[in-house]
Amino acid sequence: MSDPSDELVASVFARECPSRHVLADVTGKWGGLALAALHEGSYRFNALRRRVDGVSEKMLAQTLQSLERDGLVVREVQATIPPRVEYSLTPLGEQVAVKMKELIDLVEGEITHIRAAQDTYDTERAG
Repeated sequence: MSDPSDELVASVFARECPSRHVLADVTGKWGGLALAALHEGSYRFNALRRRVDGVSEKMLAQTLQSLERDGLVVREVQATIPPRVEYSLTPLGEQVAVKMKELIDLVEGEITHIRAAQDTYDTERAG
């Protein structure tokens, strides 16, 4: 077993730091949306796929597997006929989802300013 003092100090700026991979899972195209949706409560797979509009079945499955591996999501198989699978957040996943939801709220709340900046940028580059 390795000595904890031998471990790298976590820094997403370090190429080999595991935190960089977790950050990529959380902030990837679908990870943040899945976390934000699960912040609303547990979801069955197809209901979560409907909530995260536009995600393919394959991409959602891969995203949930990554988030589960990272310790942010729990996949619970209920002993019913047919078996029922639900996804929910772990306590750590809940903490991350709160931050993601804050970011989403900020972006949604400032979308008018963002779109104006985009229009200005596009106009300046076109001329």
